[in-house]
Amino acid sequence: MTDIRKEVHDEIDRLPDKHVAGVKEFLASYPTPFDAAHRNAPVSEEPVSEEEERLVAEAEEWLRQNGGKGIPHEEVVRELGLE
Repeated sequence: MTDIRKEVHDEIDRLPDKHVAGVKEFLASYPTPFDAAHRNAPVSEEPVSEEEERLVAEAEEWLRQNGGKGIPHEEVVRELGLE
């Protein structure tokens, strides 16, 4: 572990629990290299098929009917027997 990482870990260890949650949220929102690559990627010019449009509409309807929440990763892993 680098010195700066150790210093950050030490700082987090000194925080009260109620502040650690805020730090966690901040770190989760911090852009990753993937985020930057995705943001800078060219827009695809490949046409969208009617089947793809239908599948997207079905997925959006499913999300609407389920309060806008997807299926938790843990549940998918469990259902597929990948635990």
